[in-house]
Amino acid sequence: MSIKFNSNEIRYIALFESMTGAMVRDCIIDDDHAKVTFVVKNGDMGLAIGKGGSTVNKVKKAVDKGVEIVEHSEDPTVFIKNLLAPAELQSIKVLKKDSGESVATVTADNTNKRIAIGKGGANIERAKLIANRQHNISNIILK
Repeated sequence: MSIKFNSNEIRYIALFESMTGAMVRDCIIDDDHAKVTFVVKNGDMGLAIGKGGSTVNKVKKAVDKGVEIVEHSEDPTVFIKNLLAPAELQSIKVLKKDSGESVATVTADNTNKRIAIGKGGANIERAKLIANRQHNISNIILK
């Protein structure tokens, strides 16, 4: 599945890659929560964050929004774990339905469930969107 970026997303990706040296696989701009989420290539997380968070802080100043970085993984369960961090998840199961779509079931305790859902459901909605774009996972169910 190919992702089509709008001109704003392309600008943010170019800025992020030039400032960090990390390769971006996806970019989600959330104007409602003043946040930009970048999905970086597996192994580029250190480049993206920088020593003591210096690189990501420069990017935050440049885009004048909150910046979140998620490391990509070809393994859907690892990717969902990365998406929902810092929540500590007990288990992740990805089931493929007959229709071809996949659904992820995630188990966590109440404290970590709150972290995964986020204020007003912002974290889980963003995670569902990115999981769908990257791994064709249509829904993430928290138990």
